[in-house]
Amino acid sequence: MTSHDVVARARRRLGTRRVGHAGTLDPDATGVLVLGVGRATRLLRFLAPLAKVYTGEIVLGRETDTLDAAGSTTAVHDMGGVTLDQARAAARGLVGEIAQVPPMVSAVKVGGRRLHQLARQGQEVERQARPVTVHRFDVTAAGPGPVLAVEVACSSGTYVRVLAADLGRALGGGAHLRGLRRRSVGPFTEDRARSLEDLELLPPLEAVRHLAAVSVGADVAALVATGTRLQRGGESVVFPGDGPWAVLGPGGELLAVYEARDERAHPAVVLAGG
Repeated sequence: MTSHDVVARARRRLGTRRVGHAGTLDPDATGVLVLGVGRATRLLRFLAPLAKVYTGEIVLGRETDTLDAAGSTTAVHDMGGVTLDQARAAARGLVGEIAQVPPMVSAVKVGGRRLHQLARQGQEVERQARPVTVHRFDVTAAGPGPVLAVEVACSSGTYVRVLAADLGRALGGGAHLRGLRRRSVGPFTEDRARSLEDLELLPPLEAVRHLAAVSVGADVAALVATGTRLQRGGESVVFPGDGPWAVLGPGGELLAVYEARDERAHPAVVLAGG
């Protein structure tokens, strides 16, 4: 099921068109997909910087046109002699800030069109490498055959399929990914997830708990509700650091998210009063 399918089913389930998601899942992938509903959809962009954790298996010796098990074989290599120590050493070389070229079968847009649309038409276009960060790339033996079980913690925008292909090349052959599962998006972990049949709406504050929180009194809350720009170091409220900030009302509820602009804090998303 694609991310689009999940959103469509959630819309029917919740009876609203205003449903969005924070980060596309590959069509064959499973796991955590964070949804935003109603006004909370505007908060989803603040989830983009959160690290994601994935598990899956890398099959050494076979390359595919989609870089995963759903694709057609494009090359075969004899990699039965690759050791676990060699695989771990190659994986360490892919940890940190790296430049990654998005695969053709992906939702990235080039020239206003998504790459997977072009790929279905048999087109392959030049793609610019994009900076991503791989925080952790753990490898264990899975078997049978030259199969590696992996767990990857990475920044938003990282393609684990590409990591699998890069690992195969680093080991002198090729590889593809199978069984990809997203275990977490920041604090949204698999054990907290709900099925589409058992959706649970959380308070909007849950989406931005990783942001610095600024609590305000009733007078400032009234200004926030009207989208008023505020001094970052005013007498009634102080915005620490560089932001963005989750602005909380007297009862601890999320009123808005503000961002820094010069000496002022500007409203990026206002939930109060709407």
